[in-house]
Amino acid sequence: MPKRQPSPKRPNPAQPYPAQPNPTRQSPKPPSRGRPLTLLALSHACVDVYQGAVAALVPYFVSERAYTYAAASGIVLAASLLSSVVQPLFGAFTDRRAMPWLLPVSTLAAGAGVALAGVSGSYAVTLTVVAVSGIGVAAYHPEAARAARKASGGSHTAMGWFSLGGNLGFATAPLLVSAAVGTGGLHASPLLAVPALAGAALCVAALRRTKAAAGATALAAARTEHAAVRDDWASFVRLSGAVVCRSVVFVGLSAFIALYVRERTGGGEVAGTAALFVLYLGGAVGTVAGGRLATRWGRLPVVRWSYALTVPAVAGVVFVPGPALYACVALTSAGLYVPFSLHVTLGQDYLPRRVGTASGVTLGLTVSVGGLAGPLIGALADAASLRTALAPLIALPALGWLLLRTLREPDMPEAAGATAGRPPPLSVRDQSVRDP
Repeated sequence: MPKRQPSPKRPNPAQPYPAQPNPTRQSPKPPSRGRPLTLLALSHACVDVYQGAVAALVPYFVSERAYTYAAASGIVLAASLLSSVVQPLFGAFTDRRAMPWLLPVSTLAAGAGVALAGVSGSYAVTLTVVAVSGIGVAAYHPEAARAARKASGGSHTAMGWFSLGGNLGFATAPLLVSAAVGTGGLHASPLLAVPALAGAALCVAALRRTKAAAGATALAAARTEHAAVRDDWASFVRLSGAVVCRSVVFVGLSAFIALYVRERTGGGEVAGTAALFVLYLGGAVGTVAGGRLATRWGRLPVVRWSYALTVPAVAGVVFVPGPALYACVALTSAGLYVPFSLHVTLGQDYLPRRVGTASGVTLGLTVSVGGLAGPLIGALADAASLRTALAPLIALPALGWLLLRTLREPDMPEAAGATAGRPPPLSVRDQSVRDP
């Protein structure tokens, strides 16, 4: 016999009806995280213009000032190596105290150094102002990576867009230098300050929106909770070793892929330029794709698969003849760039109490160490052949995969912030007893 449904309860006239929601009245929406992150990505592009601009100025230093190749190399070294080595120091400073003001100031310093590089004919002055630009670039990245992580709310895809901004800025630097200095000579270098002015304004706007954006308090709670979690230095060191392997492969191919493709295909300068373009274009696609893939499959599985697939891709670049070589270049580019932004967030989560230091190492120091291998590859190419010099690059992604193989996915501070103040579910283990 079916159970009788109770009759609806009659309203009590003495009690007023509960207030009904007004459909025309909407609750205020939280500030969007997308806007400040877009501003930070654009400012990242403006700053990284100056990482690529120094190398793009070298031909003009040689032609207009008759610098030797050694002297020109010293200028590039002053900017790139100093920037990469100093970045972890700025990261350590920002770990002790938040320095949001550093973003616009460092952007202006990076632009001022490059803008003044063509004003004085003195080599010492040129070296000094370029070094100032390198320090500005170094000061920007740790605090910018922290601010981008805060604005992204832990989204891997959003961090991919932030990293893409830097890649695009680096890639467009030769075009901007050619437009300014190529037409007006080195004395027109002050025009290169325009991206810095735009980048500083973008930084100020981004910081204002980030401060008001929803989720800032959640991130603060996450950091408070993570203060009880110790940094996993062992995992961070292995991750950094893998990033060094990736950097050596990228630097080696960036420096010699154009020459090698010309040699292999006999297509002349156009063939070499096309190969370099494919290498950089794949980076633009891979950086964003890495965030989307990590959202679905997890960061470490995506990073491991990227390193594993890069091994046959680099082998194809070295050994595959004909037009099929370009497909191998595209696959290599994707394999190198898909984990690019994931390296940064993994490093931050392995060192939750030293986010600035982690950002400085993964974005700076490991890249400079990889860049030191460039002269060794060139020396081997002079002694033997370019093919022989590039062949050892095949093994490096495999070595990186071995370093990553046993790493565990670290906790994300945003996830901790979402549960701050609430007891964890009984099925979740205490994170303090996790293996390092």
